[in-house]
Amino acid sequence: MSPHVAVVIVGYRNDGDIVRCLAALEKSTYRDFEIVICENGGDAAYGALQSRLPAALPQGQAVHLIKAPDNGGYASGVNLGIAGSRNADAWWILNPDTEPSSGAMAALVARASEGFEAVGGPIHFPSGEIQSFGGVWLSWRAKGVALGYGAAKGTRPDTAVIEAAQNYLSGASMFVSRKFIATVEPMNERYFLYCEEVDWFLRAGRQGLRLGFAADAVVIHHQGTTTGYGRPLRTRSGRAVCLDERNKMLLTRTFSPARLPVAAVMALIRIVIRYARRGAFVQLAYGIAGWFMGLIGRSGIPRWAR
Repeated sequence: MSPHVAVVIVGYRNDGDIVRCLAALEKSTYRDFEIVICENGGDAAYGALQSRLPAALPQGQAVHLIKAPDNGGYASGVNLGIAGSRNADAWWILNPDTEPSSGAMAALVARASEGFEAVGGPIHFPSGEIQSFGGVWLSWRAKGVALGYGAAKGTRPDTAVIEAAQNYLSGASMFVSRKFIATVEPMNERYFLYCEEVDWFLRAGRQGLRLGFAADAVVIHHQGTTTGYGRPLRTRSGRAVCLDERNKMLLTRTFSPARLPVAAVMALIRIVIRYARRGAFVQLAYGIAGWFMGLIGRSGIPRWAR
């Protein structure tokens, strides 16, 4: 019997992205699923999205829409989506600005059936170049590295190599089992945005859960359409930069506190070099502010998001 999958999508005033994602899901060769969308953007965004969503896809898969009581961040939206689909056997968390290939869900289900509690797959830029095959968190540097980043279109990695190297999955596409949710528990909402998936899978690793890779679970990711993080450095959202740097420090404080002094210095040098050499001085200021907030342990929902 095939597992029933709940596809969880968290939106924030980006109904166009979500409609495009659902159009891709309509073509899925795997049919036993439902879609749960959590809108974090308030009443107007909920109404706009509701007016564009069908009650079900053409093949009969139900589409459920949840309005978050407030903007508690990405992890909060994921947790609400999972809580709203408790009858599922597994959950596929997709970024709203993604387009999964028709065989992606089937590939994820098949790999999970081979003893993996969480499975990722190739994430492509719209150009076809590789954005990620999986992630490696480097605790001494307080930095995540995307495996395969920038590889040419059509690159097919060795599954065993990716599974041996990765210690977290790309947040754009994360397939998790019921056992994963029961063991690791919900996503940590203290980050608000960025690094919550790294926290989730590092916790899973401590529990001995295995992370798999499905080479045919291809997903196209139109990165940063909501957050503004995908823009060139000098026009990148300062708030996104701030949270990204803050949360790297929070993650280090949580999982590798003994390494924090070295990791903090490495992170600060990286921030200065990355933004100053491009003349992105506004982003540099936001990055340093976020770095300091994380260093002193300030977490949760930023004031500007309340």
